[in-house]
Amino acid sequence: MNKDTINQLSWPENQLLPAIVQHAVSGKVLMQGYVNPAALEHTFQSGQVTFYSRSKQRLWTKGESSGNTLQLVSIASDCDSDSILVLALPQGPTCHVGTETCWHDNTANSPQLSFLYDLEQVIQSREGADPASSYTASLFAKGVKRIAQKVGEEGVESALAAMAGDREELANEAADLIFHLLVLLRSQKLELNDVVKVLQQRHK
Repeated sequence: MNKDTINQLSWPENQLLPAIVQHAVSGKVLMQGYVNPAALEHTFQSGQVTFYSRSKQRLWTKGESSGNTLQLVSIASDCDSDSILVLALPQGPTCHVGTETCWHDNTANSPQLSFLYDLEQVIQSREGADPASSYTASLFAKGVKRIAQKVGEEGVESALAAMAGDREELANEAADLIFHLLVLLRSQKLELNDVVKVLQQRHK
């Protein structure tokens, strides 16, 4: 949906609809709030997710005081047009208690593939760290040539495991390959999401 379709939603008498915010990359559910037409219009105009605060009785842009904003990616309404799903990119923790999401049971709120996003964040935190502190930091210190070499080695080992019909070994080697590929991407200032975008474009 867009700014021009706000009035097409099924607004109740109090003019408030529930809005679920989901991480646009990891798929994790971040928070729920309420929006009125003015909040949605402000969200589209500013690119920052804005709610209607029932306690403050006014529009409230997420992060207006904490700085932990939600950058808008897209908004969709459900089949009855009486609730909306907001895809966003968080800048900092979303929950007011300082956690990534307002659902603190990570087991219940962790789509399996979101682990790759979490791993990517760990890899990023190792860049520039003391090489003696972790294997990942030592890879960054050795430079792109060594990282690329490891990607090649793990790719060959994955292929050999497949040729041998060893499924368990293939899973292990593929895990090593994906890890080192994420390190290589980070060394070139790329993210897994950049690769996903290319795949999506090819799929069209």
